[in-house]
Amino acid sequence: MLKKTAIVSLFTLISASYMAQNTTVIPVYLDESKPVEQRVQDALSKMTLEEKIAMLHAQSKFSSPGVPRLGIPEFWTTDGPHGVRSEVKWDEWDQAGWTNDSIIAYPALTALSATWNKNMSWNYGKALGEEARYRKKDILLGPGVNIYRTPLNGRNFEYMGEDPFLTSKMVVPYIKGVQSNGVATSVKHYALNNQEMFRHTSNVIIDDRALYEIYLPPFKAAVTEGDSWTIMGAYDMYKGQYASQNQYLLNDILKKEWSYKGVVLSDWGAVNNTEQAIHNGLDLEFGSWTNGLSEGHSNAYDSYYLAQPYLKLIKEGKVGTKELDDKVTRLLRLAYKTTMNRNKPFGNIASEEHKAVAREIGEEGIVLLKNQGNVLPIDISKAKKIAVIGENAIKIMTVGGGSSSLKVKYETLPLDGIKARFGKQADVQYARGYVGDIGGEYNGVKSGQNLKEERSPEALLNEAVALAKSSDYVIFVGGLNKADFQDSEGNDRKSYGLPYNQDNVISALAKANKNLAVVLVSGNAVAMPWVKEVPTIVQAWYLGSEAGNSIAAVLAGDANPSGKLPFTFPVKLEDNAAHQMGEYPGNKEELAAGKGKDQQNPINIKYNEGILVGYRWHDTKKIKPLFSFGHGLSYTTFEFEKAKADKTTMSQDDKITFTVSVKNTGKRAGAEVAQLYISDLKSSVQRPTKELKGFEKVFLKPGEEKEVTFTIDKTALSFFDADKHEWVAEPGDFEALIGNSSDAIKTKVKFTLK
Repeated sequence: MLKKTAIVSLFTLISASYMAQNTTVIPVYLDESKPVEQRVQDALSKMTLEEKIAMLHAQSKFSSPGVPRLGIPEFWTTDGPHGVRSEVKWDEWDQAGWTNDSIIAYPALTALSATWNKNMSWNYGKALGEEARYRKKDILLGPGVNIYRTPLNGRNFEYMGEDPFLTSKMVVPYIKGVQSNGVATSVKHYALNNQEMFRHTSNVIIDDRALYEIYLPPFKAAVTEGDSWTIMGAYDMYKGQYASQNQYLLNDILKKEWSYKGVVLSDWGAVNNTEQAIHNGLDLEFGSWTNGLSEGHSNAYDSYYLAQPYLKLIKEGKVGTKELDDKVTRLLRLAYKTTMNRNKPFGNIASEEHKAVAREIGEEGIVLLKNQGNVLPIDISKAKKIAVIGENAIKIMTVGGGSSSLKVKYETLPLDGIKARFGKQADVQYARGYVGDIGGEYNGVKSGQNLKEERSPEALLNEAVALAKSSDYVIFVGGLNKADFQDSEGNDRKSYGLPYNQDNVISALAKANKNLAVVLVSGNAVAMPWVKEVPTIVQAWYLGSEAGNSIAAVLAGDANPSGKLPFTFPVKLEDNAAHQMGEYPGNKEELAAGKGKDQQNPINIKYNEGILVGYRWHDTKKIKPLFSFGHGLSYTTFEFEKAKADKTTMSQDDKITFTVSVKNTGKRAGAEVAQLYISDLKSSVQRPTKELKGFEKVFLKPGEEKEVTFTIDKTALSFFDADKHEWVAEPGDFEALIGNSSDAIKTKVKFTLK
């Protein structure tokens, strides 16, 4: 098997050879003056049956073959959504031992979504795409857009929250930014992969309305607006078929309804049936758990479902080549955008610009949940001694969490960032407070930390309380981490509460010092039994290489927090719709019977809550959340003027525009997010109390005022009619609700749809 460098060289030689001759002898598939579709068909016509089959499946952990004879290069893929994964061995998950594969870690996608800033999403994608391109990757396995259904989902930190509209608007510029580098995105995990528990052995039961209104919109936006060149199938089943070989999801919806022309690739090991893979929309197979040696092959990849088994069926006349040619056509289109795109940039890695992007996203994504008594920003004139307490202040978070684990050039820890910002003016001292996860390795990438602790929990707590009592400010940095059964791929969290006895530590610190700020590092909501005891709470997410600097900037007031929650924090787990109405982690009777242990006995998971996910559930059922969707405070104050509409009545083919002025009434420059929700005042079907249909982030100097406009058409008023299988906007009265969170509506405008 030729390695990538050899194939690229061969491609270059062939191209140079032909270009040196008269242009009339250049093969069409290499002639850049010809339309891409013509070049694709020419290349397809020159390929043998065996060459076509070879293109459909992996040849290593992260690559698939090209066609060496024709100079068509291999495809090289890489995890993940917030950084380019380190190199592993050809056939193994172990590290390859390279010394030049360290990168910048960007904030996890929950943090990006919390910026509510579409421009920031483009910057993120462009910077990440440049690093992937520099590392010679052709497909970036991300972003993830699965909807936040339960706060126990171990992989929520990789996604963009609970709302399909917010996720749709944030994912499109990310995709365009990455792909501007000639690197394809692979939007994942399509679809209904909303928990890690039983992800390989579950069958999701959901009504069509919830499917189309809640879980599909981000994927549709990714392919129809973002033009993501690839999309990744999920592990779970829908309608009894696994998602990576699913007639309904891949053929009926993706390729027919949405007219998708790109490549569908499997999640690693998500394929288990050759005929379904052939007929049900899969184009490129990765990571299947097969044993080629027992099949009589020297190469295990020959035993993949779209490899020799597919070739055998064709040669025996049991299947035709129509599906094969469609799959290869899609792969060739991808090649002309990536591996055979001679105009793509070279990329770069760990530039000052990339570091700045990582830091700015972190600063904008941090959410100030509570700031009673204005503990923050820290007044340096009164901060002679600052106590930093908590394991997450010193724990590396870029290693671990599953496939998005990264090998970074550096990671600025919260304690280091705080010391760098305040150390010259104040005495910054640290106490651990609790012991959580002392590990620091994933797939051979090691953090290099030794967090072993010999002291007892009582001794650690006493030390922390004593330090808090003698300090002017206390910064507790805790939350979750990326260990198994926390924010990590493969398993869900075991409980909603904070682990490692942190609740007791926080309560003790609150009694010891009233100038306490709790900084939570997590990708999920957590229970806060101490919420009334603590004056200040900051949601800091996993912020990557610049984590400590971003956190310190917000604590100091160098950056005015402007992040907004992309999902609801319920008071208790039972307040979440999936836990009160739906089935999680699966059907109780089937759980008791031991189902879900293997693919022959999958467990059913019924989404009984339907469309009432997140704030839709809380608002409609009047269940007060701990912190609402869209919530986030600032160090300044804002005022919303009364909203106006350009008309009071709109027709089905018309648009309506709402305007509202937002003014900074405080003394600091800051940013506010104006959020537009729509309420259907009378409907023939159940509808949520309100749904997000627009948002804009505005940056304002003290005293400055700006006008924000939202223009909508009937799509913002529509629901999905499952019986008609179409979107319907019922005539009647609606209300536009504008505010700065789902539970803080500042102004309303009624209007009528004819």
